[in-house]
Amino acid sequence: MATKILIPYYSAYGHIYQMAQAVAEGASRVEDTEVKLVRVKEFAEVKDAMSSQEYYVKAQEIQSDVPEATHDDLRWADGIIWGIPTRYGSMPAQMKQYLDSAGGLWMNGELEGKATAVFTSTGSVHGGQEATALTSFVPFMHFGLIYVGLPYGENPEQLTAEANGGSPYSASTIAGPQGGEQPKEVDLVMAGRLGERVAKVSKALKPLR
Repeated sequence: MATKILIPYYSAYGHIYQMAQAVAEGASRVEDTEVKLVRVKEFAEVKDAMSSQEYYVKAQEIQSDVPEATHDDLRWADGIIWGIPTRYGSMPAQMKQYLDSAGGLWMNGELEGKATAVFTSTGSVHGGQEATALTSFVPFMHFGLIYVGLPYGENPEQLTAEANGGSPYSASTIAGPQGGEQPKEVDLVMAGRLGERVAKVSKALKPLR
């Protein structure tokens, strides 16, 4: 039976969406793996407030064919890789609501023993990439998920003075203060490796759950 990898993500301007595609490609490299990409629902208030921003509107249109995330998706998955842009050093409210509303899964232990990981983006080098991954770790532990990082040995690109994404805690990218930057190739490469690593760990953990 195939190992099932879920990639739930939230992306206002499309940077996390691009990273999600790279993560999905990496996970698909593992034999007998099924990958599902889902987007966390946008708040109606945010959609209205951002409707005059051209880049936001275009990014949302590009993602319109991606199905919205449900709790059944989390039940379906053997491994979950979260696309979480930073908001003041932690996850955005849209993602938090998705998790907060999954109390039934927590109560029944339905996510316990599943591998998990994070990929993120920030507007600047010190905009909270590592903080977002670390603060996301807390609710994931309450759900009983098993966190998978991005080690230096497999990702030597992290040992650099350049403004790349990537840390031992998560794959990441820098969107730029105005959101005008695009993920670098090195960011996408590390995102793919994260997807592959989580798929391998999920495959190994599946018989133990």
